[in-house]
Amino acid sequence: MWKLSKQSRQLALTHAQLESIILERTAELQILSQRLLQVQDEEKRRLARDLHDSTGQTLAALKISISFLLDHCRQDSCTLGLASKVATLADQAIDEIRTTSYLLHPPLLDEVGFRCAAEWYVEGFAKRSGIKVELDLGTERERLPIRMEVALFRVLQEALTNVHRHSGAIRVSVCFHRRSETIFLEIKDSGSGIPAERLLRLRQGNAETGVGLAGMRERVNELSGTLDIKSDGRGTSIRALIPLPKPTSTRTIQPRDQGQFDSAASAD
Repeated sequence: MWKLSKQSRQLALTHAQLESIILERTAELQILSQRLLQVQDEEKRRLARDLHDSTGQTLAALKISISFLLDHCRQDSCTLGLASKVATLADQAIDEIRTTSYLLHPPLLDEVGFRCAAEWYVEGFAKRSGIKVELDLGTERERLPIRMEVALFRVLQEALTNVHRHSGAIRVSVCFHRRSETIFLEIKDSGSGIPAERLLRLRQGNAETGVGLAGMRERVNELSGTLDIKSDGRGTSIRALIPLPKPTSTRTIQPRDQGQFDSAASAD
């Protein structure tokens, strides 16, 4: 009996140690995952800048050279036609480089925030996909913390990409609001929906769900938020709820403190 009791205690201790190791490794994996997303965002920002500043400028110089060439080919209709085609291709390449650069990391996201970047992205998405998008971004224009704005934009980008690739929808709505101290973002489509078994795996965070959704969930979790997926035969909705960070309190200078500063200034 005593041996059984001792073995039970040893098993319980071993079990507790294993649970502790699992929790520790899970926390380490989460930190690594978050760091990978940060590195990914930094790399996208760098690539976007390089495309714009390097390749974009090279193509702009090419366009200028073609313009000079066109001016010197007025008398040769054959050469002029060929140069005109090259100019058209240069314009197309410039547009493609600019679009790719902005999709990697839109300058609007850093300059004016998520709402303007979302408007730009949704407009381009509707043109590229042919899907009608209803956009409701609320009326508030206050900037959010940059980490939150980047996370929201990546969730929007990935969700709309999935709508285009998988849903077969012809309409999608994007709703973004601030509710009290919580940010609310929902992307809802009118497509065929997700099969029940796959939906269950998506909700459970199964490894087979794909990198895109896992990245969305990790970004939202990093900000202490939640990502919810609902789907049926009438379509799918992805909803992100993220709490706003509490403002840090700053110590107010009391009259006595102010007097001390004044005395110190006089002494100087």
